[in-house]
Amino acid sequence: MNATVKKFATVLGMLAVTVSTTATANTTAHSQLLAQGAVGDPGKVTTPAIKIDGSSTVYPITQAIVKLFEAEPRNKGQQVEVKVSGTTGGFEKFCAGKTDISNASRPILLAEMETCKKNGVRYMEFPIAFDALTIAINPQNDWAKDITVAELKKLWEPAAQGKILRWNQVRAAWPDRPIKLFGAGDKSGTFDYFTEAIVGKSKASRKDYTPSEDDEALVEGISKDPNALGYFGYAYYQENQSKLKLLAVDNGKGAILPSTQTVEKNQYRPLSRPLFIYVNLRSSSNRQLLGKFVTLYINRVSKVADAVGYVPLPNGVRDLNYVNFNRGKTGTVFSGKARIDSKISDLLPKKPVY
Repeated sequence: MNATVKKFATVLGMLAVTVSTTATANTTAHSQLLAQGAVGDPGKVTTPAIKIDGSSTVYPITQAIVKLFEAEPRNKGQQVEVKVSGTTGGFEKFCAGKTDISNASRPILLAEMETCKKNGVRYMEFPIAFDALTIAINPQNDWAKDITVAELKKLWEPAAQGKILRWNQVRAAWPDRPIKLFGAGDKSGTFDYFTEAIVGKSKASRKDYTPSEDDEALVEGISKDPNALGYFGYAYYQENQSKLKLLAVDNGKGAILPSTQTVEKNQYRPLSRPLFIYVNLRSSSNRQLLGKFVTLYINRVSKVADAVGYVPLPNGVRDLNYVNFNRGKTGTVFSGKARIDSKISDLLPKKPVY
């Protein structure tokens, strides 16, 4: 993951020059809410902390925003901690009130909503970018150029465990060679979304594969095995193109490769998905600092997402994020499920549910 961030250090350095002109925008409307969060002895110098956890897919974006935030002189010495435990693992901590922001590669689920509600954790939901879940193979693989959604299901559904073990079992024209699978761990939102989109049921998957919540580990495994196939977020392919080869995905309307263009045109289906951050502003002990950080996030995320390798959301979504933040709008518009193939612009104006 750190390699992904380092690659864009120069880009982020240029972005940092302009941060100071935008980071204070749109703060007036919620200044009263933030002021309620001032803590500690006003005469005592403290170092507030923002705690972030969750998705490895969202990690490169959030870590890049953290670097921009820390580049501001007025934020010098402020500690922002970013960890990765997968979307599900992140929500477990977030809904227990242990973190301020949860990175998520899927919307919050019904059970997680109930846990947050039980614990009094009220959250703001901010879509931040689009991702193309990427099917990757080893560059030495010279027989596979595309794969159908039906073949992906045949390969990854629970019934495939211990049975679909060779490439020619997936497609007869492929060679009689063992197939080694790599994919997201079951704490990952990528795992949830992939199984929902491909198998038809969230968390329904064969278990005889190499799982990880760390996408860098998946890249490494696929790059070392000529018989490998795996899936992860598009930015990790962008960072490791020399080590990997893409498979186009055919949903019945022709084989489509993931790209900014195919995601924007809603052609790369059903593996295009929105990415999120969830913010617990009201309960944070460092509300003022968190408010500044979220304002910066909303301001800069489009450019950062593009630099890291994801698809920026339309300006209209950014504007809605501003409105929702300034109004203190809590809850989710996704009804506790992934909403495969839904357009983000159609969902945001809906009334949120907490």
